[in-house]
Amino acid sequence: MGVNLIFRIAAVGILVSVICQILKHSGREEQAFLTSLAGLLLVLFWMVPYIYELFETMKDLFAL
Repeated sequence: MGVNLIFRIAAVGILVSVICQILKHSGREEQAFLTSLAGLLLVLFWMVPYIYELFETMKDLFAL
């Protein structure tokens, strides 16, 4: 996991936070919720290969 991934996650977090605040102040709470959900899914999509690699490493470590 590189520093690049951490910066991308931070950028998505900041962007989603700003968009959610704008949407909430304009009275669109539903769109704000969907925006935060989309940001979460995007970050989880980026993290899936690393989580898979972690479980594979643990499986090899404990020889399961």
